[in-house]
Amino acid sequence: MTTVTRAYVSRVAGLTVFDPNGDRVGKVRDVLVALRVDTAPPRTLGLIVEVVARRRIFVPMGRVTGLDANSVMLSSGTLNLKRFEQRAGETLVLGELLDRSVTINDSARPASVVDAAIEQTRTGEWVLSRLAVQEPGRLGRRGQLRQLAWDEVSGLSLPQTGQSAETLIATYRELNAADAAHALQELPIKRRHEVAEAMDDERLADVLGELPEAEQIVILGTLQERRAADVLEEMDPDDAADLLAELSNVDRDRLLELMEPDEAEPVRQLLKYSEDTAGGIMTSEPVILSHDATIAEALARVRAPELTPALASQVYVCRPPSATPTGRYLGLAHIQRLLREPPSTLVSGVLDDLDPLRPEAPLAEVTRYFATYNLVAAPVVDAQGRLVGAVSVDDVLDHLLPEDWRERARRG
Repeated sequence: MTTVTRAYVSRVAGLTVFDPNGDRVGKVRDVLVALRVDTAPPRTLGLIVEVVARRRIFVPMGRVTGLDANSVMLSSGTLNLKRFEQRAGETLVLGELLDRSVTINDSARPASVVDAAIEQTRTGEWVLSRLAVQEPGRLGRRGQLRQLAWDEVSGLSLPQTGQSAETLIATYRELNAADAAHALQELPIKRRHEVAEAMDDERLADVLGELPEAEQIVILGTLQERRAADVLEEMDPDDAADLLAELSNVDRDRLLELMEPDEAEPVRQLLKYSEDTAGGIMTSEPVILSHDATIAEALARVRAPELTPALASQVYVCRPPSATPTGRYLGLAHIQRLLREPPSTLVSGVLDDLDPLRPEAPLAEVTRYFATYNLVAAPVVDAQGRLVGAVSVDDVLDHLLPEDWRERARRG
């Protein structure tokens, strides 16, 4: 597909959504955005997609890999099928933003919103960049239709003063996950829980991953069990496993049962390993390619915005299946090497023969391995020769630092 980087929401609505295998998921019914407290364009959070039995679900914008005039393509067929529930600070473009009254800044004339365009920035983030507005006409006629940038009108942004939960949440969306976690810890307990409850699952998962484990447990405990399971599904499997390992067996098993089976299985696998081994700190979702994948495909995969820089630094080539534990592990390719080769070359032709780590390798061995080979990520392969995950340097540092390092950083 020829992906567009700007599209008006009225034209996106009704498009068919497909998973990576080309199977139909549903149809787009609306776009969810987060208004901001200043004139910056609202962040596009995701799509509201109608699936079977008219159920509407939320699909994060990070899952969208292609958008054209006829369809939307997703990066994964694994979706949270929980019925969409709107949270504080979230706005439906078609359902709530259209027909809103605004003021055109350069003329001070009133107008009403008739459409809005979402646009992908150079960083891969989607924002609500432009508005189609209509000025009032005379004698019952329609007025002039104008296309304006978001900051050329006023009346839609959140107020910059006050401490309403909605304004506070909008402010937190401008922070990276680590800074949002620190700010959250400074709030009174009641307001902290209000903000956590109002965050979308993906954002709350990112913030939880930056909190001390004690704080994670407290916040997770304030959520309804079904919501807690949804947030765990959005967390990186290794972070979810670390959090669940701190809970009682009863609570852990109950939350795992509530998670989607495809999301729970990698977490269950990680919970089998000791936390001070390669298996205990690895992620089970590195970038995995088949033996016939080209360099062009590899470079497209590592552009995914949800990947950390460490995990995006290399790809792993394996025999089918491509989900961990994979078929036979063939080797890895560094992105720096791929950038020097023709895009049509097979990744399997430029593999590094570096010996992988074993899941039971202790943390000291993992640390020496990273230092010896100057790596930021490393493969973990079991006794059967299957790739079971990858360790990234941030996970190594997280386990080498004192347990209260986040608290020390916050106090600072």
